[in-house]
Amino acid sequence: MPVAEAPDDDDVRETYNFAPGNHGLVYRADVPDYGSGGRPHDSEQNPEDATNEKQGLSTQLEDPKETRYKLQSMKWGLIPFWTKRNPDYGTVMRTINARDDSLASKGGMWNTMKQRKRCIVVAQGFYEWLKKNGGKEKIPHYVKRKDEQLMCFAGLWDCVQYEGSDEKHYTYTIITTDSNKQLSFLHDRMPVILENGSDQIRTWLDPSRSEWSKDLQSLLRPFEGELDCYSVSKDVGKVGNNSPTFIVPVASAENKNNIANFFSNARKSTKGEEEKKQVKTAEEDVKEKGSVLEHEKGEARTTVDHTSSEDNAPLPVPVTGPSKLSLKREHEPDNEGGSQAESLERVGLEREHKSDDHGERAVKSLKTESTKSPEKTAKKNRRSASTNVTVKGSPAKPNGSQKITNFYR
Repeated sequence: MPVAEAPDDDDVRETYNFAPGNHGLVYRADVPDYGSGGRPHDSEQNPEDATNEKQGLSTQLEDPKETRYKLQSMKWGLIPFWTKRNPDYGTVMRTINARDDSLASKGGMWNTMKQRKRCIVVAQGFYEWLKKNGGKEKIPHYVKRKDEQLMCFAGLWDCVQYEGSDEKHYTYTIITTDSNKQLSFLHDRMPVILENGSDQIRTWLDPSRSEWSKDLQSLLRPFEGELDCYSVSKDVGKVGNNSPTFIVPVASAENKNNIANFFSNARKSTKGEEEKKQVKTAEEDVKEKGSVLEHEKGEARTTVDHTSSEDNAPLPVPVTGPSKLSLKREHEPDNEGGSQAESLERVGLEREHKSDDHGERAVKSLKTESTKSPEKTAKKNRRSASTNVTVKGSPAKPNGSQKITNFYR
């Protein structure tokens, strides 16, 4: 819809808690303060105002195609033009809405406004309270269009000038009708919502229609489009509060006050603390024990756990050259035949030493050739390879076997 005139930004500001008595944005035909058509209250106007309004009215009626539309800041809660003094808040609360069925009857409070002062109230959405427990508990709900477009409420406006004052006060009311199926659970009434830019709005705002008709009455029906409706914070019910969170669903992940989100954040915090503890423990282990190797996920290699002891530990790989280790073993004369392998025939054991070409792995095996006890030989003095101290060997067991550690002496 075209807009020929609009208020300053300071006059109309976005708010998330709009209450009766606040100034909202109204879209209407640019007609005189007494509305389109005749002037039923000429005697109440100043002569100068009546002359100006007459000139403005004649211009629009002579060329209706040139009808201008404007946005104007008005106060919510209609105050009729005949009011002499500023009414109290309770009186204003009774005129924030006008029922569609009250407009169908002739006469009444709304008679002049419905014929000559029709308007559109622009909003993002509206609040409605769901009553529970016999009205003891009220849960606020926010209603908006599914397509996120602005809502255009059908309304009526008026202009009043109190006795002894030169100031003009523009006020409006919102027309309500029966709820549609979507909102019937919430309330039995809802605002009349017209489609933006539609023929409905053009008909409703047409200044040439200065008499109430069935066509105008037929526009006042429940909204047939799709709406979003969800519960919101109860803080919206407190006058003076204003926050973007008021239109955020209570069950939404964006709502920081949602109890489910509170516990979810608590779990995330706990999990993060546990991971920090695990990392700290691992760092302490590395400092105490050195590097710790862990298998990666999906690694095919397995780790064999040898339950070895002093008696059954695997034999070491034999050394083909002079040993540089300080191991205790029996001292025997060198073999001049050129063989550097140690002789283990004294205990009836044979060591087979096999290795691959790269020297990476050695296979060790021991075979017992005789189960008979070897003949006792004269005890030989043994000495340590690292010291000259003579040490005593462990006595042989009756079946001829000895502790594996004896072979290192």
